Amino acid sequence: MFFRKRLQSKRKLIAYEKPQSVLAEQYRNIRTNIQFASIDQKIRSLVVTSANPGEGKTTTTANLAVAFAQQGEKILLVDADLRKPVLHQLFQVDTVWGLTNVLSRQRTLQECIAKTDIENIHLLACGPIPPNPAELLSSAMMEELLQEAEKHYDLIIFDTPPVLAVTDAQVVANQCQGAILVLYSGKTEKEQAIKAKNVLHNTNTTLLGVVLNGKPQSEHTYGYY
Repeated sequence: MFFRKRLQSKRKLIAYEKPQSVLAEQYRNIRTNIQFASIDQKIRSLVVTSANPGEGKTTTTANLAVAFAQQGEKILLVDADLRKPVLHQLFQVDTVWGLTNVLSRQRTLQECIAKTDIENIHLLACGPIPPNPAELLSSAMMEELLQEAEKHYDLIIFDTPPVLAVTDAQVVANQCQGAILVLYSGKTEKEQAIKAKNVLHNTNTTLLGVVLNGKPQSEHTYGYY
């Protein structure tokens, strides 16, 4: 219980809880920039990753999903961090089934999708943590999952592990149309940022941009850019 309270204190759905705040507006700016980057072809699948752990990728993923949902888009949020999943706790969704059940063909996609308390957002949680995350994510079933999800949702957003830590983010990015890289101001080293960018450039996806997280705006606020 202590861990869950601590987790919720660190990760907040600011775009939902405080939609008029400066932070919420920054998430809407990110949403707008993504839409401008996909004028020729609408982005239907998006992967969010970071260079290293602790740079705010999950918070960014969740709040970005809220920003799109508030515009009326139907969102499927997928917890593809099969090593340290937390989206089900952030959205307070109690489910035992998830992505790993679908990829291992134990359950159908529709059986594993859960509704959240936020309109237009459905969650596909991680499911049981597997011994072979990268292999599962690169399976043919992942392509089938995307094809099925695109029939029912306007945008599928994947939260993935840090791209420099494991190969999972690369694997998912290879199957998505766009990617967002999250960095933390004053924490992510320049060399790490460049390496993470190059890793994503070597996938089949388009790196749409970088979110600089934790940049001081003033004495009282912190901004997401």
